[in-house]
Amino acid sequence: MNYQFDWAVVTSGKYFEWLVSGVVVTVKISVVSIALSFLLGLVIAVMRMSRFRPVYWFAHGYLEFFRNTPLLVQIFFWYFGSYKVLPDAVNQWLNAQGFEFAAAVIALTIYTSAFIAEDIRSGVRSIPKEQMEAARSAGFSYVRSMFYIILPQAVRLTIPPLINQFLNLTKNSSLAMTIGVAELMYQARQVESYTFKGFEAFSAATVVYVGLSFAITGLMTLYDRKVLQPIKVR
Repeated sequence: MNYQFDWAVVTSGKYFEWLVSGVVVTVKISVVSIALSFLLGLVIAVMRMSRFRPVYWFAHGYLEFFRNTPLLVQIFFWYFGSYKVLPDAVNQWLNAQGFEFAAAVIALTIYTSAFIAEDIRSGVRSIPKEQMEAARSAGFSYVRSMFYIILPQAVRLTIPPLINQFLNLTKNSSLAMTIGVAELMYQARQVESYTFKGFEAFSAATVVYVGLSFAITGLMTLYDRKVLQPIKVR
């Protein structure tokens, strides 16, 4: 073993700048996808519990299809096949935003939202049904009852599984490198290709992913303590 470690490769100079730019892209794609997948997951969860059969079956099919299809396949589908299924105006807008980035966000959002919807649905089912009945008797519609009475409590109960889904999404964002998104893993491979210092490059990437995971966990815990728990006490 004559390998000479050179940590300066990933702590200074242009290769360090490459990694930093990759971190920025990873954070952007993760934040956007987390926000969109959570909102979409809420909607799908409500649809999944609807008594209107077409809505119910649409949500059921959505969940079964996207939860049982590999994420990498979905990324390739949106990257290579979106021109066939999306309107031209939408494709032009995606190109203007950066098509590779947009395709990765769409795939991550749809894939993760299917799992989030099931987590939220489990939380909703743990809420006593009398609360829904009380809300409906007070004049609230089904949708208003869900979004103002039931879902806030369900989200509070599903914080642990939501943290896991957000962590998985952040780690899954590394698959965006397969379609040319210059995120962290893409840049780490670039550094390895130019310097042959793969251990240093991927060690740096590992440290960053661990840091992002701790940050997400901390933010969700803080949100739980500062926002959701006070609501529950009131």
